Amino acid sequence: MILNKVFNVKKVSYTLLVIGVVLLMFISSSIFKINQINFFNEFIKVGETPDIYSQSYEARFSAAFRLAEKEYYKEATNLFNNLVSEGSDNQKSAVHYNIGNIFFKRGLFIYGTSNDSKVAAEAEYLFRQAKKAYEQSLKYDNTHWDTKHNLDRLLTLLPSEPTPGVGDSDSPGLIMGNIPVGLP
Repeated sequence: MILNKVFNVKKVSYTLLVIGVVLLMFISSSIFKINQINFFNEFIKVGETPDIYSQSYEARFSAAFRLAEKEYYKEATNLFNNLVSEGSDNQKSAVHYNIGNIFFKRGLFIYGTSNDSKVAAEAEYLFRQAKKAYEQSLKYDNTHWDTKHNLDRLLTLLPSEPTPGVGDSDSPGLIMGNIPVGLP
């Protein structure tokens, strides 16, 4: 008897109607978002950014990525550096990964052009910048295998760092340069 008062046909009908309207609103908003994403992706495929999304994180990331693909490395690096402070950890990891790729590509290009010591020093500098960017990327997302792979390849190109004070001579070098040897 109590159930009849609580669950009558009118109340159940209204409840189902409200649930149906909420579900319909949810489905229509999901379809709208999917269409927006597809619209954005179509513009990105042809290398443009829709005006309504021009300042979104994704549009700026896409523009920086496109510039890097067209070998405008300085401009791409500037755009990626502007994105470093924004986004989720996964997005920050992707930004640092792409910055590392830019430095790595520039270093590889320079590394293969000449045997001059200045060129080698510049290539080493670019490789070290790439190493820093890859390590920063792994700090944000240590599961990114492409970053690990590129860092591994990069480490094979970098010269090993000598320990200060260790060398061919008997002098203590930088570690103990001014400390007297023996008891006073």
